[in-house]
Amino acid sequence: MTYILIVEDQPMVRKLLESYVEKEPAFALASSIPGANLAPEFCRQQPVDLILMDVQTENRENGLSAAAQIKKEHPRIKIVIVTSLLDAEVLRQAKVIGADSLWYKDGSQEKLMEIVRRTLAGGHIFPDAPPVTQIGTAKSSEFTEAEMRVLRCLVQGMSYTATAETLGVDARTVKFHVSNMLQKTNFENKLQLAVAAIENRLTANFPDE
Repeated sequence: MTYILIVEDQPMVRKLLESYVEKEPAFALASSIPGANLAPEFCRQQPVDLILMDVQTENRENGLSAAAQIKKEHPRIKIVIVTSLLDAEVLRQAKVIGADSLWYKDGSQEKLMEIVRRTLAGGHIFPDAPPVTQIGTAKSSEFTEAEMRVLRCLVQGMSYTATAETLGVDARTVKFHVSNMLQKTNFENKLQLAVAAIENRLTANFPDE
């Protein structure tokens, strides 16, 4: 029997993932928990073969940090990152911390179960890029990496000065990137831009570890 742990803070999504696992005769639900910080301790005490790990969980707990810790302590445990965040940084970090695969939540049950089976067999399944979403008159894929770094700061409510200090660039550079994004999206100001990014889950705001 293959034991699967689900880490997901949204009750409806968690129940859906549970139903996917329970429909598979070869799989058993080890547990289903809302917070990433509980996962490492659970793996120390109970048998787990694979984890479906959300990125941002209950109390803003970082699923990627928990996954990295679990991989360090239990390299044999397979981890599939599940996320609705479209920030390419999530995809990059998932690979860096040693996750085995990644699945976007808008995918089908069949696709997820295929990824789970292939991951258990030793595969590593990652999309080439996040799904594309519409932000104003622009597609999310039109934003450059530099613009995305600025946008992550704007979403956190940072000023131009604070963003410049965080990124180690001049404030004029920040304003230049914001101006480019406003031109692409046809939004009137950075607040509209930030709100649209939040609504479309375009940026990941990772909590402090």
